[in-house]
Amino acid sequence: MEFQKFRTMHFPRDVYIGHDVLDHIVDVVGENSRNKKTIIVSGSITYELAGKKIEDLLSLDGYEVRVFLTGNANYETLEKLEQDAYDFQAGIVIGVGGGAKIDLAKKLAFDRKLPFVSVPTAPSHDGIASPRASLRRNGISYSEEGAMPIGVIADTAIMIKAPYRYLAAGAADVISNLSAVKDWKLAHRLKGEEFSSSAAAMSEYSAQEVLSQIGEIKRYEESSVWLVTKNILASGTAMAIAGNSRPGSGSEHLFAHALEAAGVDNMLHGEMCAMGTVVSLYLHDENWQQIKEAFDTLGISIRSKDYGISDEIVIEALRKAHSIRPERYTILGESDMSYDAAVKALELTGII
Repeated sequence: MEFQKFRTMHFPRDVYIGHDVLDHIVDVVGENSRNKKTIIVSGSITYELAGKKIEDLLSLDGYEVRVFLTGNANYETLEKLEQDAYDFQAGIVIGVGGGAKIDLAKKLAFDRKLPFVSVPTAPSHDGIASPRASLRRNGISYSEEGAMPIGVIADTAIMIKAPYRYLAAGAADVISNLSAVKDWKLAHRLKGEEFSSSAAAMSEYSAQEVLSQIGEIKRYEESSVWLVTKNILASGTAMAIAGNSRPGSGSEHLFAHALEAAGVDNMLHGEMCAMGTVVSLYLHDENWQQIKEAFDTLGISIRSKDYGISDEIVIEALRKAHSIRPERYTILGESDMSYDAAVKALELTGII
């Protein structure tokens, strides 16, 4: 019988990570852009941090640059960006910022079939180097396929300027790979879902390396940013190998998205995933206490009251999280968790 299975994998071609690497943007754009027109998607703060310098460098090299300063990553904003990109006939898209700006840029690039360059200004989550984009509609976050960055320029001299909270959240997002891979293995065993041992191993390795270096991360030096960002990039590569976000997104991310859908807007993505990881590992009957202690050391609280979130919101988020992506099987199952089981899990782990 003829073997017909195939998979396409996309990886960043150019990765620059370290002190003062932003100037390499000219080389990366020059090697990958389809013409001399460039779109920069950024925010007002991140534009001043890095976007303006990128605009100046590319303008000096003869590029016509269109800058879009955006707010939240939602479908309304995306539609406007796509029309503007079509009218401008851009040859490449550069995302400059944290999560929302890079998600918009990668989705724009995917839809317009353009090369995409990721320039993170904070190491806050693994989306800076993954082919997935989170966009919101009617208060609900949806995970969409986006462009894998053709290049990543992570200037640690810029990223260290972000508050420590963002670094801790990025570390937590990588650590959450542990519960994501357990969910993936469970789906493989119970549902026959395709599983990549190499992608899983890379994902788990990045999480374990962050766990082993928490003391270094807590020092909050430029080397701390380099360490977390390096493992964020490894996590993104694992997703590229898998061809989906399974290596870095399981029940803990469904829980995080359920909190977002409930209107929680004062937590960083990584903080929500930290909370979700602890309860997920509890449900898997794994050593959740060790991971909770790691989050404590990082300075990340998993107590809902520390964020002003009521018990009922958290309970309902856990009960309903499975419905965020019903096609993605996790330890949360395929129906609403019972109220009593949700309360018990959240109380025992110290979340409520």
